[in-house]
Amino acid sequence: MGRTLVELFYDVVSPYSWLGFEVLCRYRHIWNIDLRFRPAFLGGIMQATGNKPPAMLPKRAEYMLKDIKRMAKYYQVPVQISEDNFQHVFGTSSLGAMRFITAIDMTQPRYLEPLSREFWIRFWSQHEDISQPENILAVAGQAGLSPELAQKLLEMISSPAVKNRLKEATEEAIKYGAFGMPAVVAHFNGEPHLFFGSDRLELLGSVIGEKWLGPVPSVPSPKM
Repeated sequence: MGRTLVELFYDVVSPYSWLGFEVLCRYRHIWNIDLRFRPAFLGGIMQATGNKPPAMLPKRAEYMLKDIKRMAKYYQVPVQISEDNFQHVFGTSSLGAMRFITAIDMTQPRYLEPLSREFWIRFWSQHEDISQPENILAVAGQAGLSPELAQKLLEMISSPAVKNRLKEATEEAIKYGAFGMPAVVAHFNGEPHLFFGSDRLELLGSVIGEKWLGPVPSVPSPKM
């Protein structure tokens, strides 16, 4: 039986995307899947679908504060959030960061995973800005990019090629039915299956015939 292609559409402004990202990274060596990271722009999805940021509803924002803390502990991902910085983080644009991530995906894809992770760490663990050029370059350095490569990529984010690539990925997510992030698309039995949110990965496993072993599965020892 062939491997199942699983695409993760994500934006680093989304804490739930980080949770889904880390768990899928853990399962890619356990499940019979090919995991493909698809950086996209959450703002574009929200605008196209008429969706609103969940924190705009006071009661939902209150719930999300508790929910993110519980999920971070359960998934063992260092998302840190408090009421003081909650509105600030949801008022930050991730467009520049996502274009930078898209540029790395187009030119140096081996850095895509560590770079995305470092953006999440800076924004959701350290509560530092990710929208200004100097901060994007700082994240790139943490991910292991040379200053020369990082500067070249920063210059690329205003290019039509990068803008179009991010727009296309965002439109593709919408085509699959995404209205928020993370959006996970499993290509199974000849058709795409959309799963919304980091708490649908157990259901993903069920649909593609794989066993869910919890958010932090133990990697099986290689057979001798």
